[in-house]
Amino acid sequence: MLALSRTITTNQDGPHRDVVKRVERALCHPLRKPVAAHTRAAFEQAQAWYLRHGEGGHRPLILDAGCGVGLSTRQLAARFEDHLVIGVDRSAERLAREHGEVGDNALLVRADLVDFWRLALAAGWQPARHYLLYPNPYPKSSHLKQRWHGHPVLPVILALGGRLELRSNWRLYVEEFALALEHVTGVTSPVEAFAPELPYLTPFERKYHASGQSLWRLVAELPHAPELVPGEREAN
Repeated sequence: MLALSRTITTNQDGPHRDVVKRVERALCHPLRKPVAAHTRAAFEQAQAWYLRHGEGGHRPLILDAGCGVGLSTRQLAARFEDHLVIGVDRSAERLAREHGEVGDNALLVRADLVDFWRLALAAGWQPARHYLLYPNPYPKSSHLKQRWHGHPVLPVILALGGRLELRSNWRLYVEEFALALEHVTGVTSPVEAFAPELPYLTPFERKYHASGQSLWRLVAELPHAPELVPGEREAN
């Protein structure tokens, strides 16, 4: 049966005029949100697993940010058997859904992504690959600050470095992220339509593709650059 999915509707007719303003704010003002205790504990467990399975941290790491039900983490672990894959999502209910065994080279973590990213950067993590797969688009113009490129954590995301890949069924989201990326790092990354490889990485990818929606992505090779984060301080 064909899966039907609504296309995204928005009151924007192009990239939000405040993207650069939000990015500049993130670059000038340290993110002072206290790290949640449950995320700190989850990160410590993930760090121990990473060091134990990753030859002291030397095995290439893939970070699957906002992994949802963890299907993407499983698929990435199968595609990149020589890497370690850590999938992070805030929902215990999503992570508990049955999608088969998680490979020996993969770990699912329940944590607040904003805090987890900050702790990962402070711990010196340098992912070889970093995926942002179909993040919530928050399509209303008033919701810009809830998109990752409008959030104060953006410098941390980019500072981690590696091959960053963003996928979305909303072209405007990817275009805005590209603007923010170039403003922060000087790296220009084209926004391109693509046909996903099989098996699909996420249930959203499968649903959107089956519905005939266009899928968009951005890929950027980034250096590890903690100096992008204002204050260059560890998360507290």
